[in-house]
Amino acid sequence: MSTPARGPGRLYVIPSLLGVVPPAAVLPRRTIETARGLAHFVVETPRAARQFLKTLDMPRPLSSIAMAELSEHTPAQHARELLEPALQGHDLGLLTDAGCPGVADPGAPLVRAAHEADVQVVPLVGPSAVLLALMASGMNGQAFVFHGYLPVKPQAREAALHSLDRAAAGATQIFIETPYRNDAMIAAVLAACRAESYFGLAVDLTLPAEQVLCRTVAEWRSAPRIEPGKRPAIFLLNRS
Repeated sequence: MSTPARGPGRLYVIPSLLGVVPPAAVLPRRTIETARGLAHFVVETPRAARQFLKTLDMPRPLSSIAMAELSEHTPAQHARELLEPALQGHDLGLLTDAGCPGVADPGAPLVRAAHEADVQVVPLVGPSAVLLALMASGMNGQAFVFHGYLPVKPQAREAALHSLDRAAAGATQIFIETPYRNDAMIAAVLAACRAESYFGLAVDLTLPAEQVLCRTVAEWRSAPRIEPGKRPAIFLLNRS
């Protein structure tokens, strides 16, 4: 149970689940027990945070847990205000809707504010879709770049893919797409990238429907089309 400490509390960076799965199947015991002991959180979406915490069988009513919101729309200068529970001596948890806060998710401004205020930052172990996809791809894990979302408009997206395809001769290029545009992204990659480039698709990581497929663009073009549909996906390109 969280109790006031001498000096500032700690900021725990807590990975969440990537989908509906029992927490113990994905999260280490320390991560689960640490989250269960906290009474103060900064979260991306309160509703998603409550759903996650409910699966942890919290020892206190969810209504008694303090939650402040930090999303992509929160001004960075508000991070210091969100850190207030830790400055008052309480341990504070940082949660995003899925995966690791600060990695393709909000959270960095709060962590930066914690460092500036000499609040200890404790990163906990849990799933990161970006790293899990890279681990399962067989591509260059010594040098890689995560680009987030590519442009939506076809011409700009094609130009971005040409640029990533050139860069893939060295570092692995990793990117994502809104799930309902997954199939369009695959088609764009197969049209824009070189036949010898290695293209990877990782879908529903950590979930029962998990699927990781990696092969050359030429092999993708000749194989039966895989359509991930509206499932969370990570895309990777590499030629090293």
